[in-house]
Amino acid sequence: MRSEMDKGYVVGAGDRVRISIKDGVADVVLIRGEKMNALDQAMFDALIEAGEHLCQVPDLRAVVLSGEGKGFCAGLDMGRFQGMASAQGQSHELRLMPRVYGHANAPQHAVLVWRKIPVPVIAAVHGVALGGGFQLMLGADMRFVEAQTKLSIMEIKWGLVPDMGGVALMRRLMRSDQIRELTYSGRIFSGQEAHALGLATRLCDDPRSEALAMAHEIALRSPDAIRAAKRLYALADDGASEAELLLAESREQAALLGSANQVESVRANLEKRKPVWCS
Repeated sequence: MRSEMDKGYVVGAGDRVRISIKDGVADVVLIRGEKMNALDQAMFDALIEAGEHLCQVPDLRAVVLSGEGKGFCAGLDMGRFQGMASAQGQSHELRLMPRVYGHANAPQHAVLVWRKIPVPVIAAVHGVALGGGFQLMLGADMRFVEAQTKLSIMEIKWGLVPDMGGVALMRRLMRSDQIRELTYSGRIFSGQEAHALGLATRLCDDPRSEALAMAHEIALRSPDAIRAAKRLYALADDGASEAELLLAESREQAALLGSANQVESVRANLEKRKPVWCS
């Protein structure tokens, strides 16, 4: 792994993910465009490596996750399904059941690691987001989606269930009956419908450009306040009680008030200038 100050570098042995960081914004791109960024083992490994690395970048302000080529991510690589066709009776418990990343197995962590990153993550979704690709976009804080994008909880087509954290993430975004309808049918739906269902944050003609613009706007805000806000919403997503959330709000605010970056926020606004943040 190269220094985060490099203009761009590729993560993983299989050349699957590229990261560029500018002004605190990480531009993370799946670079298996010739395969619609399908998820093979090298892609899973690269997603985990990229996410874990970004968790450690000290001056990170925001992240944009996108896919090169004609689509965001077409889901599991077809080679995996071809292998399943001749694997009747084989046990997969040793591969799937170990909790190697906290409560998650490795495929689940490839999605959930983007929630672990301490700054906002925006998924820029175009073309297709199918199966595992659909679950991957759910790992982001926000999803900027092209209206014509084709999305699907497609696992049922292959006799499977969504198992990359999708069930845990979808319950926070939409009604249970709507989740069940999309899961049981496996039907393809549009970005327009995803927005109506609450799965897409914003409809965009150019999701990546708009996501990068939003990320750079976030980068202008106090990094301490942004990270505190993400911690609070993560706590809410994890089911904290009202009492726990009220206490957490007060704790975060008490830490922010009077801090160098909070004072700089006030001064910059009053003086109508761009703020200069402390690291």
